[in-house]
Amino acid sequence: MAAFRALGLSPWLAEQARLVGLSRPTAVQAACIPPALQGERPSGPRPPSAVPIPHRFLPRSGRDCLGCAKTGSGKTAAFVLPVLQVLSEDPYGIFCLVLTPTRELAYQIAEQFRVLGKPLGLKDCVVVGGLDMVAQALELSRKPHVVIATPGRLADHLRSSNTFSLKKLRFLVLDEADRLLEQGCADFTADLEVILEAVPARRQTLLFSATLTDTLNELKSLATNRPFFWEATSEVRTVDELDQRYLLVPEAVKDAYLVHLIQTFQDEHEDWSIIIFTKTCKSLGLRCGADDIPLSGNPVTLSGVRKECQILNMMLRKFSFPSVALHSMMKQRQRFAALAKFKSSIFKILIATDVAARGLDIPTVQVVINHNTPGLPKIYIHRVGRTARAGRNGISITMVTQYDIHLVHAIEEEIKLKLQEFSVEEKLVLDILTHVNVTRRECEIELEYMDFDEKKEINKRKQMILEGKDPDLEEKRKAELAKIKKKNNKFREKVQQTLQEKKQLQMKRKIQKKMERRKKLCAKEEQ
Repeated sequence: MAAFRALGLSPWLAEQARLVGLSRPTAVQAACIPPALQGERPSGPRPPSAVPIPHRFLPRSGRDCLGCAKTGSGKTAAFVLPVLQVLSEDPYGIFCLVLTPTRELAYQIAEQFRVLGKPLGLKDCVVVGGLDMVAQALELSRKPHVVIATPGRLADHLRSSNTFSLKKLRFLVLDEADRLLEQGCADFTADLEVILEAVPARRQTLLFSATLTDTLNELKSLATNRPFFWEATSEVRTVDELDQRYLLVPEAVKDAYLVHLIQTFQDEHEDWSIIIFTKTCKSLGLRCGADDIPLSGNPVTLSGVRKECQILNMMLRKFSFPSVALHSMMKQRQRFAALAKFKSSIFKILIATDVAARGLDIPTVQVVINHNTPGLPKIYIHRVGRTARAGRNGISITMVTQYDIHLVHAIEEEIKLKLQEFSVEEKLVLDILTHVNVTRRECEIELEYMDFDEKKEINKRKQMILEGKDPDLEEKRKAELAKIKKKNNKFREKVQQTLQEKKQLQMKRKIQKKMERRKKLCAKEEQ
């Protein structure tokens, strides 16, 4: 408690931190909380005035803060605690907006606000995709103290309603800021522009991430509000308690190795929980949509990688493993239920895309298995950060095929650490290979008969309606364009065929002339 008090926190907040298990501040908390609190107003008597001026209208020059630290180092508390400290002076809504890239992370942050802000009677509101917009709009109109949102859904509310205002906002927090600000894969740019127009220019901005990108480096130079920047001073980008391994496997037998790995860990440690990360668009270096705006990317690619996650889950279930899937093709209530069952250890295995790669803090996770080698080193850092959190031990195993060697070298260069090989008895894998392959094929056939892509089609129609387009008319136009394209292709093929025939005819004539010349030449020689 004394350690948190030394950072400038009030006694009630330091005591609340102690009650939830925060005995002493981590490095990122010790570094970032004092600068974030430098914007606090003096606690002395106010200047005399005929009309009392509320705290919120008094000048406040808070410092912008950018913190970069390893996964599991307590970054969430580093912004929750100072926000609650300032809020306690003069509670009003909407006081703080927290933006985060995934829905699951939004709910986890909201939980931390509720626990630490309980003595204040804190009111929070979570605004994410996949849930009823009307209910969310009602919650926002009641002016909660803290709004935790994904950019896509909050931007939709700002575009479509005027029942709430962000103009008196004091704090803007970007958690996993590198993911929110990056462009190319899941681009939040358009939504962030809408949100930034709605928030006041005079605000305190806090940005936190586990990986520093070029975009965040640019922000350091552009920030003007007395910015404070802190990055963990460590050569290794992952925590010391994490045992990082790789497993070299042929692409064709990868699933058999996975089943063997899970069986081995289940036999040796019944109480361990395992997260298996499957391939995603981003981890493969492909263009894809964000979790919150699934319509912005390549639907074919998105559907394919989400099916991989679903197939693996179905396959492991057939082998009687207690597994559950988590990907953005699932309905939101299904995602909540899956995560809740995994957190409560009803299911010991979570098969997930990268929607679970950031920020999620599940203490029981001892093993992270990368079913594919991530195409970007920072994806690897976030994935393996789901274990060995807050000083606990953990192990990560990355399955590396013959095509992924260069990706492993890039990861090792980024984390400044050499991965150690994980040894497996190949004979045991070969014994189950045929069974695993047959089971996977059965699951693929089963999935073909399920309406797995139905949500994608529904979302397409919704997006068209939001853009003021008629889905049926667009479908007709698309069909007409397809017909024109088909007609053009046929015409091109016909022209190509005609040219080819003409060319062949010319060649035939040329050969005939050549043969006639030879005959004449032979006849002359005979004479």
